[in-house]
Amino acid sequence: MWIGVDLGTQSVRSVLVDAAGTVLARAARSLTSHRDGARHEQDPREWLAAVDATLAEVATPAVQGVAICSTSGTVLLTDESGAPTTPALMYDDARAADYLDRIVKADPDRWSAAMQPTWALPKLLWLLERHSGQIAHSADVVAAHLIGGSVATDTSHALKTGYDLIADSWPVDAFDRLGLPAELLPEVVRPGVELGRVYAAKAQVTGVPAGTPVYAGMTDGCAAQIAAGALSPGAWNSVLGTTLVLKGVSKDLLADPTGAVYSHRHPDGGWLPGGASNTGAGALTKMLPGADLDALDRAAQELGAIDAAIYPITGRGERFPFVAPTAERFELGDLPDDLHRYCAVLQGVAFIEKLAFEHLEQLGAEPVRSVSLTGGAVRSGYWNQLRADVLGVPVELPAAADPAYGMAVLAASAGGSVTETAVRMVRVDRVIEPRPQERLTTLYGEFVAELDRRGYRG
Repeated sequence: MWIGVDLGTQSVRSVLVDAAGTVLARAARSLTSHRDGARHEQDPREWLAAVDATLAEVATPAVQGVAICSTSGTVLLTDESGAPTTPALMYDDARAADYLDRIVKADPDRWSAAMQPTWALPKLLWLLERHSGQIAHSADVVAAHLIGGSVATDTSHALKTGYDLIADSWPVDAFDRLGLPAELLPEVVRPGVELGRVYAAKAQVTGVPAGTPVYAGMTDGCAAQIAAGALSPGAWNSVLGTTLVLKGVSKDLLADPTGAVYSHRHPDGGWLPGGASNTGAGALTKMLPGADLDALDRAAQELGAIDAAIYPITGRGERFPFVAPTAERFELGDLPDDLHRYCAVLQGVAFIEKLAFEHLEQLGAEPVRSVSLTGGAVRSGYWNQLRADVLGVPVELPAAADPAYGMAVLAASAGGSVTETAVRMVRVDRVIEPRPQERLTTLYGEFVAELDRRGYRG
């Protein structure tokens, strides 16, 4: 049996899984965020208490390994033992945006297209000008908590801190120009490498046996991709929650001069390209406050496709499948009531999803063969079918597709092939076949033309 831990934004979730992929136990504890404008912090001590509590609910003497995922770009400083000394600056904390120009000037060829204001590196410069300590990502702090000492980080969490995945090293020359001392940087290892073992005192608290290996994890998006089993070229994972995130596989690195696509290293070799859009289901709660979304979804089943679409971003700016800092929401077609607005949002998200896959294929990704759907939006059977229709490929609904499950699969691979382990453990609950929808095809062309007319795609 193996345990996966997901250190999310709203909660910590732990899951116990056996060799056949059966979920034996789950536990969760909520987390508190502190938001104020561009600021978004969490208290890492709250993470550790929540991890202890969830592990105590799922652990058994038969556990053979633990792996941890966390949000991409969440960083903090620690002491030399790996214990946190600052609050954590969360994945979407934007207070360090002014540091972006300084970073790009330090190495324009490396970062002019690839660095974004909310990535970890700007936030670390902000932290280090105000505090002292070692650089760590949230999953690193939890792993250190379990083994009783500082740990290496993994290539997945290190990506947004500026780690060079091609050279497999920190860009120390560029960091020198930024005044970032190399001695503050953690060692970096591949996901699935053993970081250490659970120590006796922590075993008494959590119930995880002393000596249990703790393996290097990945970011939550990659963890969900493992849970979906989308680990071979042509298979993709589309995570639709508040925002839309796509993850796939490519043999070679996809170079995107626009900066919309970035790639993690595949634990088995090759690359995991993808991107994160600012569109998603979050637009529904923003645009239809207080609406009964379940009732609207049932009514949408009866209404079917409509001749209208909304480009559904609630703020300003887009990052994938195109980078457009000035992008704003727009509407196409007649929207007489909340039901039509609901359907128009769903269609707009599906169009952005299709455009994202087209962009990835233009960069050299293999044609989309299948898409695993995960995230909170899979509750909507209507939306699942709509996405299959728009994409024109089968979509799969995995039986257990949360990031914690993906980390249990990674732990079960024990440094071997994650792809082969996922084949054994990951199960598909349902496959939805696409249906021809000529009116959606026509509307999609109008939608893309409007994006171009506004100059959003360059």
